[in-house]
Amino acid sequence: MERDNKSKLLNRLNRIEGQVRGVHRMVEEDRYCIDILTQLQAVRAAMAKVETEILRDHLGHCIEGAIVSGDKDEQRRKAAELIQLLERGTR
Repeated sequence: MERDNKSKLLNRLNRIEGQVRGVHRMVEEDRYCIDILTQLQAVRAAMAKVETEILRDHLGHCIEGAIVSGDKDEQRRKAAELIQLLERGTR
């Protein structure tokens, strides 16, 4: 899987990793719950942005590639994968 924005995604993931370490420290230091929850919301929002970007790439490369190929079985497989992924997110 190749992506044009790989370095941006890796930088964003590195920042998220730092945020999670910060939350870990906050818990160790018995910081105020609302402050910790605020940071957890920020981590979740940052992860959602990464997820959206990777989904956009998947649609633009993998799904589009299956459509352009004309291979009906591959198109069905790619669509089924995406549906399964979305179903797991709603459980």
